[in-house]
Amino acid sequence: MRQVKVLNVAINNITMAELLENLQDSGVVFTPNVNHIMQLQKNQDFYHVYKQADYVVCDSKILMYVARFLNIRVKEKISGSDLFPAFYNRYKHDKSIKIFLLGSETKVVNTAQQKINAKVGRDIVVATHSPSFGFENSEKECQEIVNLINSSEATVLAIGVGAPKQEMWIAKYRKQLKKIRIFLAIGATINFEAENCKRSPKWMSEVGLEWLYRLLSEPKRLWKRYLFDAIPFLFLIMQQKLQLYKNPFHELGKGENN
Repeated sequence: MRQVKVLNVAINNITMAELLENLQDSGVVFTPNVNHIMQLQKNQDFYHVYKQADYVVCDSKILMYVARFLNIRVKEKISGSDLFPAFYNRYKHDKSIKIFLLGSETKVVNTAQQKINAKVGRDIVVATHSPSFGFENSEKECQEIVNLINSSEATVLAIGVGAPKQEMWIAKYRKQLKKIRIFLAIGATINFEAENCKRSPKWMSEVGLEWLYRLLSEPKRLWKRYLFDAIPFLFLIMQQKLQLYKNPFHELGKGENN
């Protein structure tokens, strides 16, 4: 499968339809945006976890514009919030697809379950769980979550607890989740599915302004992220354009410099 490189992230150049078809058997899907890519310049553990994913797809229209600036063609934007509903609609008649939703608040994740099941027409979301704040630091709680997932009969884990938490949790516990064959790291998607918060209008998403809508919706939470990511990101992209960028975590002896 063809990949394109944006800084030190290898993105699978794939369409939504191709991805959904490939996920029929199994796969781990991560959806990088600008924030992910900036974290991947600093967090070596996150970087190595990202390299374990089966599919790394372009979450952001901004990344598509940047790729074009770098003379790279990315086929399609596949955000987690678009992928997840496309996934459960694609497999709504496949009884082997049973989803466990992990993330958000109890009321929100339960509402998301009810709304998804009503749309699909069957109990495709078989179980949910809202982890406590900082759950990833408690091995006891993580093992309880593993047991919940294993006892649920779910074959798909959709986890939305934010990056890098969700990707690193998948990497750490996936081998213990014996029945799960598809792992989707979906960020804020559970909130969108519950209609707890609104997505940007479609036209804003299509032109690359979804970030602005989210910033205006949650300015206190997001302004620092967007401010402190944007300028360094553009600087690094210019380095790549001039062939000056070097991967901070290049693997010695393998010549991985970008």
